[in-house]
Amino acid sequence: MNTFRRRTYRSPRDAVADLWRIFSSRKKIRALMREDRIPPAFRERIMLTVTAVNRCRYCSYAHSREALARGIPQKEIENLAEGMFAGSPAREVPALLYAQHWAERDGRPEQDVREKVVAAYGSEEVELMEMAMRLIRAGNLLGNTFDYFLHRISFGRLG
Repeated sequence: MNTFRRRTYRSPRDAVADLWRIFSSRKKIRALMREDRIPPAFRERIMLTVTAVNRCRYCSYAHSREALARGIPQKEIENLAEGMFAGSPAREVPALLYAQHWAERDGRPEQDVREKVVAAYGSEEVELMEMAMRLIRAGNLLGNTFDYFLHRISFGRLG
């Protein structure tokens, strides 16, 4: 039987905790979605970066389409899906590296890494970036958890 190699929620409790944290932060979500705070293309780059780490096929598809609609070139989207930042705006690359680090550490970045990003962008902007990361991580893990159940009932034929 093939092993399932994508990140999933380890328990329903973990999923509920993530969703509760998101729903209790509705003001930050509204601020994130305002186009003057974090530009939509930047937000999509962050989401694609986290999705590349977590490998959710549903989020990859949806956010690749949204990124195209936001004017991000196909080649850059392909690079982001591979965890590379060639073609991304230089100003955004430190944030994308942070998003990658954040995702690799399951939303628990090293403090010194976070402090450097806060120094570069400011705490308010980093908090909004982290809200985007938290939103997409929850979507990634929910999608992957669903796929894990499909994998189990298909006797490992779904990788």
